[in-house]
Amino acid sequence: MNVALLTAAGSGTRMHQDIPKQFIHVDNKPVIIYTLEAFQAHPSIDAIVVVTLESWSAVLWAYAKQFNITKLKWVVPGGQTGQESIKKGLDLLKSELSDEDVVMIHDGNRPLVSSEIISDSLATFSRYGSAVAAIPCTEVVFETDDGLSSMVSTPRERLRRTQTPHTYRLGELYAAHEEALRRGITNTAASCMLMKELGRMTYFSKGSEENLKITTLDDLKIFKALLHMGQDSWIKR
Repeated sequence: MNVALLTAAGSGTRMHQDIPKQFIHVDNKPVIIYTLEAFQAHPSIDAIVVVTLESWSAVLWAYAKQFNITKLKWVVPGGQTGQESIKKGLDLLKSELSDEDVVMIHDGNRPLVSSEIISDSLATFSRYGSAVAAIPCTEVVFETDDGLSSMVSTPRERLRRTQTPHTYRLGELYAAHEEALRRGITNTAASCMLMKELGRMTYFSKGSEENLKITTLDDLKIFKALLHMGQDSWIKR
């Protein structure tokens, strides 16, 4: 079984709005529903679990019914950190599924994840045993200690910017989170960073600049623009 675990437990303080960013409406639809629809429509995804704010759980179920998200099987209250929220989702899946089942962790506020990205994540996982969506870094990157100056840069050809989804086998992912707690690793919201801390290799799958994470009002504006942008006929795919 392939299960999408969507994280949507953030309060959205950087957005400075009255409701969490994942529940903000764009074109009369909450952001989280756009994300859910992407996994609902993919034929290889069997079920969905969402980790969200406890006070918004009933709202999420109501939206899922309204927009016919039939693959949503579980809604779990989130934790104090991203890592804790993922662990709560994994605890639920561990009680329901087999260790051999596949878990695809995805940010609930990345609503433009494409079918191609989901498919490539599963294909990369099938080949290597894990998959992390990533894109090349096109900017020049400097390291800095004071935020004002630097003499140290890293060749951009060696860099990748990670996104979600992150795909792993349930048993491996659950064991990694248990080991992290034993080691006192408590604040790695990205599963790929957690795996790196535990000495595990990361394999990259396809990402996209359009697979943006909505955390600021500027991100929300870009999302709205992408929703309404058509594909010009002269652009080669």
